[in-house]
Amino acid sequence: MAEKSFGARCVEALERRGPLCVGIDPHDDSLREWGLSVDVAGAERFCMTLVEALADEVAVLKPQSAFFERFGSAGIALLERVVQAARQAGALVLLDVKRGDIGSTVRAYAQAYLDPSSPLAVDAVTVSPFLGVGSLRPMFEMAEEHGGGVFVLALTSNAEGITVQRARRKDGRTVAQSIIDEVRTLNEEATGLGSMGLVIGATVGDCRSQSMPPGRQKTYGITHTGISSGETAHDLSGLNGPILVPGMGAQGGKPSDLRRVLGSATKYAIPSYSREIASQGPSVTALRAAATTAVEACREAIRA
Repeated sequence: MAEKSFGARCVEALERRGPLCVGIDPHDDSLREWGLSVDVAGAERFCMTLVEALADEVAVLKPQSAFFERFGSAGIALLERVVQAARQAGALVLLDVKRGDIGSTVRAYAQAYLDPSSPLAVDAVTVSPFLGVGSLRPMFEMAEEHGGGVFVLALTSNAEGITVQRARRKDGRTVAQSIIDEVRTLNEEATGLGSMGLVIGATVGDCRSQSMPPGRQKTYGITHTGISSGETAHDLSGLNGPILVPGMGAQGGKPSDLRRVLGSATKYAIPSYSREIASQGPSVTALRAAATTAVEACREAIRA
C-alpha cells in the first residue's frame, strides 16, 4: 500500500498550491489559437508548454485522454510523457478518462491507470458509474491498494445528463443521490480526507432536483441546509471526499458558483479550468498569471 493516500496528498497539494485544477486538452481550437498544427507535433508543443508553465505551481493537472487517443499510439506516447513530466514537477495528475465497465475489463482499466507499474499510472481518474457503482469496485480497490483516487460522475452540466442523473428511484432518491451516497460510504473508514470523490459540474445550478413527493423529504434526508427552507437538493453532507468541479471559466462557471452548487461541501471543491487558462498561451508567463488569478479567486470563494 502507498505511504500516503490520495486524499492526504490532495489536501497537502491544495493547501500548498491552492484550490485549482487545470485541464490539458489539446483539441483543435486550442492548437489553432496557439498557431500550432492539428497533429501530434502541435499537441506536444501545446501540452509540454502547459506542463512547463503550471506543473510546479498548480495543485492538479487534468489531461483529457480522448484528445491524445485520437492520434493513436503517438498520442498515447505523448500522454505518457505529459503524465510523467507533470508528476515529476510535483503536480497531482488526474486523468480524465470517464471509464466504466464490468468485471475483468474494468480491472484492466484500473491496472492501466492506478497500478504504479503502468506507464500511464496517474494519481487519480474519473469514472462513469452508470453500469452501477458496484461495477467500479476494481477501480476503488486498486486505488486503495496503491494510494490513488477515483472521481465518480454524479451531476454533470450537459443537458442530456438530466434524464438519467435526476431520474427518481423507487426509494425517492435521484440516481445522482444514490451515487453520492455510495461514494460517501467508501470514505467512511478514511483517516482525514477520503480518496473517493465526485464530479459535479459548476453549471448544474444549485444541484436542485425535482421536488420530493410530500412527506418524503425527512424520510430520505436530502434537504440541503445550503438553500432556502422548503426546497430540496442533493445531500453532500458527510462525503469526506474531494469534489472535482469542471466547467469553470470559459464554460460558464464562476468562483461564486462553488458555494451555491456545493453548499457546505465547498470545502472539498477542486475547481477545474481549461480553455480560459490555455487561451493565454503560448506565453509561459501569461499562463502562470492566469492560473494565479484563478486560484486566488477560487480560494477567496471557498473561504467566504
